[in-house]
Amino acid sequence: MKSEILKMLREDDGYVSGQQLCEKFGVSRTAIWKAINQLKEEGYQVEAVRNRGYHIVSSPDVVTEEELISVLDTVWAGQQVFFFEKTDSTNIQAKQLGEKGMPHGTLVTANQQDKGRGRRGRFWESPAGSSIYMSILLRPEIPPDKAPMLTLVVALSTAEGLKECTGLDVQIKWPNDIVLNGKKLVGILTEMSTEIDYINHVVIGVGINVNIQTFPEELNEKATSIYIETGQKIKRSKIIAVIMKYFEKNYALFMQAQNLENLKDKYNSLLVNREKEVRILGAKEQFTAIALGINRHGELLVRREDGQEEAVFAGEVSVRGVYGYV
Repeated sequence: MKSEILKMLREDDGYVSGQQLCEKFGVSRTAIWKAINQLKEEGYQVEAVRNRGYHIVSSPDVVTEEELISVLDTVWAGQQVFFFEKTDSTNIQAKQLGEKGMPHGTLVTANQQDKGRGRRGRFWESPAGSSIYMSILLRPEIPPDKAPMLTLVVALSTAEGLKECTGLDVQIKWPNDIVLNGKKLVGILTEMSTEIDYINHVVIGVGINVNIQTFPEELNEKATSIYIETGQKIKRSKIIAVIMKYFEKNYALFMQAQNLENLKDKYNSLLVNREKEVRILGAKEQFTAIALGINRHGELLVRREDGQEEAVFAGEVSVRGVYGYV
């Protein structure tokens, strides 16, 4: 009920009467009063005026179940939310929920992680209360070999959501890092449970450096945050809600084609290395090439020095810019 009360207060520019809330939820005025007090205890500033009702003045920067449900504008993405004040990692929790049968679109968020990680087991800095740690549980009805493309769908949706919320010129470093001014802003990790020809579930975790003010010395040259770039703090719930909105739309386009044909132009427009020289670090060889953009399968098309074009597979190589992180 708290999340629905929040939603009603946010949608009304004026005051919502206690009677309206009682009739909406079929409860007593005492029950409404208790729910409002709980919101106040959680950091929401709610004004109560006799004969007018309740009005929300300000909200805390939280990513709780009640907060997210009250701001989400989606049909299925994030409509079921699990929040942890502190956890090992949202991906671990989402995978466990997947094994328990939780539905497609279930979203897991945390205020802090102590075992956050990225690709190849790399550590992801996860301080409390300053960044976004979230994972979405998906049950796509597609062959397992198509699932890796969902990572790029999430990367595109995250970049679009961040651009809308912040106005910053965020870009994508293929296949799924979000970068800003040459430094990493977002990390994305996809894990899945499959049979030979069937997907049980896919879990995609997203870590976003939002209000972090400083990084350890070893990360200063590689990582950045929205706060460092703008000097302003932004509410994390707003970012999550907008990313989920874009993801729901982009996911539908992906499922329609079961590839990235409908999304590759938007993705390529955000590709930081497009038309630039990159260093391909493969298992068998290393070479320099010009990045051209992705194809409909999410592979990176590159042009070698001899003019030959080929597709690079995300699972087989690491792409590094000739200069700097990107």
